[in-house]
Amino acid sequence: MGVGIILAVVVAFFAFGGERVISISGGGEKVQLAGIYPISALSGIECQNADRRPVAVMLASDPETRPLSGVGRADIVFEMPVTPDGITRIMAVYQCELPDEIGSIRSSRLDFVPLAKGLNAIYAHWGGEREALKELNAGVIDNIDGLKYENIYYFRKPDRPRPHNGFTSEDLIEKAIAKLGYNNTNTFSGYTHAASRDRGSISPPEIFNSDFSGKVKWEYEPVSNLYLRSRNGRPEIDKNTGKQVEAANVVIMETTSSPIDKDYIRVKTLGSGRAVIYQNGLAVSGKWVKEKDSDRLLFSDDGGREVPFTPGMIWIEITIN
Repeated sequence: MGVGIILAVVVAFFAFGGERVISISGGGEKVQLAGIYPISALSGIECQNADRRPVAVMLASDPETRPLSGVGRADIVFEMPVTPDGITRIMAVYQCELPDEIGSIRSSRLDFVPLAKGLNAIYAHWGGEREALKELNAGVIDNIDGLKYENIYYFRKPDRPRPHNGFTSEDLIEKAIAKLGYNNTNTFSGYTHAASRDRGSISPPEIFNSDFSGKVKWEYEPVSNLYLRSRNGRPEIDKNTGKQVEAANVVIMETTSSPIDKDYIRVKTLGSGRAVIYQNGLAVSGKWVKEKDSDRLLFSDDGGREVPFTPGMIWIEITIN
């Protein structure tokens, strides 16, 4: 009885403090211990798979695909417009955890490839625009294409309309990596992270828009020190968990675009521009820089110092000036 009480107190202490707690089983009891796994270079939290190479998965943003499966378990998420009318696409990057179901999977856009390459991630997608496929088929980045591997590493769900019904899973992605002979060890140098997820002392705006249209909103929740995502006035839910998507860091990354044709735009993801980093209830004004495909996307404050991320998910909203 005494041991059980002590364990309960330890668990409560770590959970209340907001630190990463790992579950292990032993002696018929579930015991919570902290500090037994390495730190993820992406999210800055302890996890068993911190040495695993990241997997960047293209996800849809269309209403027919919601709720998305697995988006709430990503370590980093990139979202950007891909059409002249502002329809976005999402690239969810997984290292600590690959969900049992991920989808719906959509096609590649060329502007996402440098972002995946800068993390040295394996890129999972279902087809893509012509220029993107040209580069991917030339081997610019290790990738797993649903056009080539449907019913092998990807599957379709009958309850969703095409082309929004493509999915994959942790097991299928791991099989693809092994079969295609891709190196599965992380080589990304990582981001700078704060030691803990302490709240700031300045009261933040309760709600801010990430796309400046009012469709996507993030609301700061001070108790958990996290930002909660909504779209069109409704919570963004991860279908796998039934929980609202939340991030420890939300970055508004401002850039420019140019038209390709009436259906697509080219978004600048190489170069530099203004950025605002929301974390710990604070807004840090600064800039983003990424000179080459292989460079990591760097965020610095107005004084030129790299902004340390708060441990947890980073959601990067790429917006067009």
